[in-house]
Amino acid sequence: MITITHVVKAVSQNDSDAIIGLWMSSENNLEVEIFKAVGQYNARVVWIDDSNDKSRPMNERRDKNNPDEKLRNRKIIGLEVMYGLIYDPEQNEWNNGKIYDPDSGKEWNAKAWLTKDGILKVRGYWNFEFIGKWISFKKTR
Repeated sequence: MITITHVVKAVSQNDSDAIIGLWMSSENNLEVEIFKAVGQYNARVVWIDDSNDKSRPMNERRDKNNPDEKLRNRKIIGLEVMYGLIYDPEQNEWNNGKIYDPDSGKEWNAKAWLTKDGILKVRGYWNFEFIGKWISFKKTR
C-alpha cells in the first residue's frame, strides 16, 4: 500500500527545482546561487573566500584569465559560472550544461545530481564524463 508519505518522498526525489537556492562548496570557499531561467538551471557566484589574498578583495576580483580579452574585466561576483543544465527526470539529474572556471578561463561540460543526503554534486568534464572532476555543495538557503 502506498501512503501519502511515500508519494511525498517520490515527488521530492524527482523535483526538478530542488537545486534552486544558495549552495556552499564543501571547502567553504565558494557560494553560488542556482536559479532557473527559460527552463534551464544556471549558477552565479555570490561569495568567494578572499582571506588568502587580502590585496584582492572578492568584490574587486575580475575574470582576468578569460580567453576573450573583452570579458576580462567582468567581476567574479555575479558571474554566471554554470549554465544550461536541463533536468532529466529518468536519471533524476541535471545534464547538458556548461561550467566555467574563472581561475583557468576554461569551460567544461557539466552535470549535477543530489545525493540522498541532500549534497549537490557537480561534475565538470571534457567530452567524456570519466575525464573530469566534481565538487560538492551543501545548501545554505
